Amino acid sequence: MTWQKRLFDLLLGGLLVIVLGPIILALVVYVYLKQGRPLFYVAERMKSPDQSFGLLKFRTMTVVDRGQDVSGAHNAARITPVGARLRAKRLDEFPQLWNILKGDMSFVGPRPPLRAYVERFPEIYGAVLRSRPGVTGLASIRFHKHEERLLAHCKTVAQTDDVYSRICVPRKARLDLIYQRNQNLCYDVKLIVQTAANLFRRSGRKH
Repeated sequence: MTWQKRLFDLLLGGLLVIVLGPIILALVVYVYLKQGRPLFYVAERMKSPDQSFGLLKFRTMTVVDRGQDVSGAHNAARITPVGARLRAKRLDEFPQLWNILKGDMSFVGPRPPLRAYVERFPEIYGAVLRSRPGVTGLASIRFHKHEERLLAHCKTVAQTDDVYSRICVPRKARLDLIYQRNQNLCYDVKLIVQTAANLFRRSGRKH
């Protein structure tokens, strides 16, 4: 990550902590009152082919004692009513401001992958993870809805893994590498604005 991109992340992250701080605190209280503890879900994700970090989110699922996997239809029954509302507007991702300020993530970049896929596809992620993972990015904007539709038809862990590894991984990687080749601060701002606009449109359709 260039120093300009890191400085941009710190400045925007600090501003959002000030602006969104009261909302995040209100969400903490809301999640605690509605579904109790744990408030947060910490998922192992990779920021480089050999370095992991704890991705922080508000908990949106019931707690189970098993390994992490891609969220497909086989996990749909575990999504709590509170979690569904948070996910609809991506409010569950607000705690990732902490990951950004720590330097684990950037605002814009490839979504941080699971260790299992990085180990399974070392050539793909060796290239993709030359960019610091991000909260949003070109692949998130262009492919997210299609990925949701694909995974919505997967009824088992094995089906989800097959579709994700065979279709989603290579398609998202192509978009992530296009971003990598064209990355600059203006492009990052453009993608952040597009992400915000998409969220407002989704919110508007819900009413």
